[in-house]
Amino acid sequence: MDKLIEALRSIGEPTRLRVLALLSHGELAVGELVQILQLSQPRLSRHMKFLTAAGLVERLPEGAWVFYRLPADGPGRELTNAILEFLPDDHPELARDLVNLEGVRKLRQGAAEEYFNSRAEDWDDVRGEHYPAQMVERALLDAAGDRSYDYLVDFGTGTGRMITLFGDRVKRAEGIDLSHKMLTIARSNLEQAQMPQASVRFGDVTAPPFADGTADLITIHQVLHYMDQPERIISEAARILKPDGRLLIVDFAPHQLEFLRTEHEHRHLGLNDHAVEGWMRSAKLSPQPPCHLTSETDSNLTVTIWIADKLPLIGEKAA
Repeated sequence: MDKLIEALRSIGEPTRLRVLALLSHGELAVGELVQILQLSQPRLSRHMKFLTAAGLVERLPEGAWVFYRLPADGPGRELTNAILEFLPDDHPELARDLVNLEGVRKLRQGAAEEYFNSRAEDWDDVRGEHYPAQMVERALLDAAGDRSYDYLVDFGTGTGRMITLFGDRVKRAEGIDLSHKMLTIARSNLEQAQMPQASVRFGDVTAPPFADGTADLITIHQVLHYMDQPERIISEAARILKPDGRLLIVDFAPHQLEFLRTEHEHRHLGLNDHAVEGWMRSAKLSPQPPCHLTSETDSNLTVTIWIADKLPLIGEKAA
């Protein structure tokens, strides 16, 4: 009873209710909430302290940044969902908050687009600076298992490196990316690799243009740390996978290298096993033991390969 009363008191304040409405659209950093709500940071911090103590939001410190999000489940999330149902769509402050949220997202997306376009020509070298690329690629081939695949989909394909890596293991491959310059380079690379069975196209990994249950291998290589909602991309991958299909995710383990955020547009400083495997299970995938790879030249960075399978339908044989 005490916890419920505390939660209701926390919700029963206009600014805190606006915060919960914003976080229902995805996690946000403190600075982004300050910008959207047009509050001072000390004032916002007081509101967030109430919401966190009541179990209505989760506080996620990450390097020099702090993110907030709604809990994935539990009483706090259930109560928030129930309350938000009663919010009027035409309330002036809520409508303005959504406009400001869209503005923050567009600024962030524009900065990322500019970064990717500016680095497209040397993208493989840029990625190789931060982790042992050859070691990771060997481990990826091992993680795919000793089998061939009918159809590979590569999320955030960049220069098409994942497609060429699996070229002799797939009958057909397709990659998507939001950078036109990256796609131009990827097409050239696929042509040089003599892969007529492969193609790339413009597409958003948060809403990939593929039908349900069509791919039996999906790769997401160094993409999730750029995303506001990594779990959404994993959910989309699960939707596209066939039963008995395999998902391979490559990304950094948690680290404290703030320059990757300030200089290379990383949204998150790595991802932890618990979070990624939780997102996989929520997407009805079966996680396998992850593989952790540490660079011999940079012990500050560890790369993780997360593996998950989509279980066959009941009564259906595995491939």
